[in-house]
Amino acid sequence: MDFIRQMVSRDLKTGKYGGRVVTRFPPEPNGFLHIGHAKSICLNFGIAGEHPGGRCHLRLDDTNPDTEKSEFVEAMKEDIRWLGFDWGEHLYHASDYFEALYRYAMVLLDKGLAYVDSSTEAEIRERRGSVNTPGTDSPFRDRPVEENRDLFRRMRAGEFAGGAHVLRARIDMAHPNMVMRDPLLYRIRHSTHYRQGDEWPIYPMYDFAHCLSDSLERVTHSLCTLEFENNREIYDWLLEHVGAPPPRPEQTEFAPLVLDYVVTSKRRLKQLVHAGHVRGWDDPRMPTLAGLRRRGVTPEAIRALCDMVGVARAQSRVDSGKFDYAVRNDLNHRAPRAFCVLDPLRVVLTNYPEEREETFTAPSLPGDPQRHPLRELPFGREILIERGDFAENPPPGFRRLVPGGEARLKYAYVIRCEEVVRDAGGRVSELRCSVDHATRGGVAPADRRVRGAVHWVAAARAVPVEVRLIDRLFREPEPPPDDFMSAFNPKSERIVPRALAEPGVAGTKPGTHYQFERLGYFFSDPADCGDGRLVFNRTVTLRDSWAARSGADSQRRPVAAPEAKAEAARGGRRQSPEESMRSDEERRRFRELVALGASEAAAAGLVRSPPLLEVFGRARREYPEGTASIAAWLVNEFTRLLGSDPEARLERLNASALAALARDVDEGDLSHRQARTVAATLLRRGGSLEEAKAGLDLSEIGDESTLRGLLDEILAEYPEKAAAYRGGQAGLLGFFVGEVMKRSRGKADPRKTSRLAAALLKG
Repeated sequence: MDFIRQMVSRDLKTGKYGGRVVTRFPPEPNGFLHIGHAKSICLNFGIAGEHPGGRCHLRLDDTNPDTEKSEFVEAMKEDIRWLGFDWGEHLYHASDYFEALYRYAMVLLDKGLAYVDSSTEAEIRERRGSVNTPGTDSPFRDRPVEENRDLFRRMRAGEFAGGAHVLRARIDMAHPNMVMRDPLLYRIRHSTHYRQGDEWPIYPMYDFAHCLSDSLERVTHSLCTLEFENNREIYDWLLEHVGAPPPRPEQTEFAPLVLDYVVTSKRRLKQLVHAGHVRGWDDPRMPTLAGLRRRGVTPEAIRALCDMVGVARAQSRVDSGKFDYAVRNDLNHRAPRAFCVLDPLRVVLTNYPEEREETFTAPSLPGDPQRHPLRELPFGREILIERGDFAENPPPGFRRLVPGGEARLKYAYVIRCEEVVRDAGGRVSELRCSVDHATRGGVAPADRRVRGAVHWVAAARAVPVEVRLIDRLFREPEPPPDDFMSAFNPKSERIVPRALAEPGVAGTKPGTHYQFERLGYFFSDPADCGDGRLVFNRTVTLRDSWAARSGADSQRRPVAAPEAKAEAARGGRRQSPEESMRSDEERRRFRELVALGASEAAAAGLVRSPPLLEVFGRARREYPEGTASIAAWLVNEFTRLLGSDPEARLERLNASALAALARDVDEGDLSHRQARTVAATLLRRGGSLEEAKAGLDLSEIGDESTLRGLLDEILAEYPEKAAAYRGGQAGLLGFFVGEVMKRSRGKADPRKTSRLAAALLKG
């Protein structure tokens, strides 16, 4: 049981909320929901559903008329229902409470706990101070109560232009929590609200509307992601000082779901849409729930991922392999098999009669013959195979068709390549092969070694389909927040306009899953299929052990090619980091950092950010031999964690703690994964390394005996899968690694697990 469920259970036992459990999911309707929201949806609706009478409210936080649309509201409803949850009659909008919120603001004004500030936005920001420097009082902070009430009424009446005034809480401009330094409560917006029209020229800020909406709805447990940890103080302050009735809702934070190679900022996703880098919010490459649905990811797989990741306090990133595993594990039991050839190479079977056609049978879904009967595969003299399944000059370990060699046509025959035919340009255009008729069904004698099996389609009966090979939208596990488009993957979608599939695929309805054998899991596009057109999106790949060994341009990870190769392919020369410097002074600093031991990439990042460079200098004085490590941690890890207020959060970072963190990693006392968790805590709370580590769950399973025990247990439970792996289905390695990750709640070291699993399976 996670810490939030333990808290809810405690509250029920003590009667804190009179036996009630009321949660809420409060998205802002300014974009589509994404994979990061899925964890919050599953947690809030899940906890409510686990208790009799529990309920989860869907509340649209529609307090910004400039960005919100009814289109987004409807999309969010559809996504939540698709994920498997429903709010019943409990659909609310923050805009439902505008009148009540206005009255609450008047309560604060009457108590002298709020004032109308006529400063400009820049002046307010300048007076805010920093983590180490107190803020400065606004010259309007001591306005009389009646003047504040009059100005706020006139703001409500629409008398003032946008930006003329704001309403602020009157708390403490020297407060150590910068959120509490007279936070904004209302601002003027002369915009048309999608529900309220032009009724309201003033709109509440999130911190003001959120906690009071929770109170008005009698929410018991307000569950938020860690980014709102510092906002908990204003949450409680507002509820207390407006006189919200007890028992008041309690805010609790948990770590969000952050996947490698994924960007979930709605602002950045909106940029992708508006700039035309994707075809819309539901583009199958997008991490939105609508995009994942169109790609073929199932709600069951997303819920399984959220369950696998679990609920914790500490911030961490989730390896994309966990997501892939959850999707594969789900589709393996529901996606019928089919053959599809993406890059066809014609094969003429010279000793097979021209007029003859026969039919082979193959499992539609292995292990489930009742629901999925055998499928029929027509076969004739001319067939098509993948061009990549033939090599004239095969590299070591290649196990498919070669000149003079044999290969097994899956479910059909063993064939031998007798002749290679080329076109006028010298490209291989056709293979002439002979069939061993004694191997019908694709079974060779036990004493005869056949190099490998390939899939195929009969040329005369092949069905044309369009295939979209979907890959990661970003090339880097952690796209830089300030320049995320530098990591954009232009090869995130490769369209094969005329692939060829087996005849059984004809007539496929939109929204149908397949496993195209040896290629991956695919989904017929719900929007683009129809009128005889078949379009398939790749949902997830199968593991290809050959591509991983050979370093080939795997369809699974084309982004792995080095950046320099991409530059060379474009005919350009890659600019060095030093050449990218903007001045002689920056170039001088860059050379000094490299001379001290920092990598060129880290040195460039430090030079471009004076605040980072200052922290680096202080930390290096503590641990001079760790220059390279400190620089790499600052540029590669801490910049990712800084978020939307980098300077304020960086000021919390204790340089001595950073030096100690780098030293512990260098000396092996902390793994990189553990150190990432500690780094996030250092930025949130400051303090020493030991203070940051205290209370964190840094347990990690990396010892071989523990991992071996888990693997032995799994091998004993799934002997048929172990046998299939040893029989050549190398992709099943991922199944065993995924089971270990699931049973260890994500704490097993995946690399060590993979190596040990491969060794045990070979044995």
